[in-house]
Amino acid sequence: MIGILLLIPFLGIAQTDIDAIMMEKNAFCVGPLYSYSSWKNYWEGTLKRENRNLGTVSTQMIGLMGNYGVTKRLNVLFGAPYVITKASAGTLHGQKGVQDLSLFVKYAVAKQRWDNGIFTLFTIGGFSTPLTNYVADYLPLSIGLHSSNLMFRLMGDLQFGKFFATGSATYVYRSDVKIDRTSYYTTETHLTDKVDMPDVATFNFRVGLRSYHLIAEAVLNRMETLGGFDITRNNMPFISNKMNATTAGVNFKYTPAFAPRLSLVAGGNYVIAGRNTGQSLTINGALFYVLNFSRKSKSDANNNQTK
Repeated sequence: MIGILLLIPFLGIAQTDIDAIMMEKNAFCVGPLYSYSSWKNYWEGTLKRENRNLGTVSTQMIGLMGNYGVTKRLNVLFGAPYVITKASAGTLHGQKGVQDLSLFVKYAVAKQRWDNGIFTLFTIGGFSTPLTNYVADYLPLSIGLHSSNLMFRLMGDLQFGKFFATGSATYVYRSDVKIDRTSYYTTETHLTDKVDMPDVATFNFRVGLRSYHLIAEAVLNRMETLGGFDITRNNMPFISNKMNATTAGVNFKYTPAFAPRLSLVAGGNYVIAGRNTGQSLTINGALFYVLNFSRKSKSDANNNQTK
């Protein structure tokens, strides 16, 4: 019900953990980002429906993201969002607060060049953990699931001239979560405050145009919860529900010639298929600036935003 944003943050296109763009050594890319997501229809299990007691559920995210180039093959990334949720109808109050801190290490394992083509293989490891004691057991209006997560991703990128294709597969291990009640029901009664969270697998494919001044891409993402159960009829969702979603979207990144250290990012995606998730439309935008901490000249530093 809560959407991809709260589970796998920062699916953007500016030196993030999900793309094939690397920062040069001693370059630091940092900036704010904003996203807005809303849905009216959702899947209760496999049944698509709406709930007039909720109306339209919206989520806003205001975040800060950064990427530092330890070497040209090793990048360290971080992100931290402030999340606001709201329902347009009914009596449930929206929530707001700082969500989770995410840390990633991205490493270019190998690169093969031939003629006009380049293939690069990446490994990415990540960790996220809640920064505040927000309430997770309040879906669909909680700001997160309050689990600590370990992530491993394998990603390959193929570029011919200005055209590219990137594919990745990710496994996310999620810790148990404590909730503010001593019993709960899934498919059976549990006399405990601990919830066993199912792990998650995601598959991401993107294709498009990549040049120094412009990146434009189409993205298809699939999230599969490896376990869990369906929302029961006319009931609230639960944090260990099976939450599957397929999203399709587009992203754009523009680096103006007059300000080569500045990047403008925009994009959006739509859930085209799901299970126990909202059919959300998400739009996002970001502004990033590159700081160079090396002794290289400015002209050399400007090359840090391409592969």
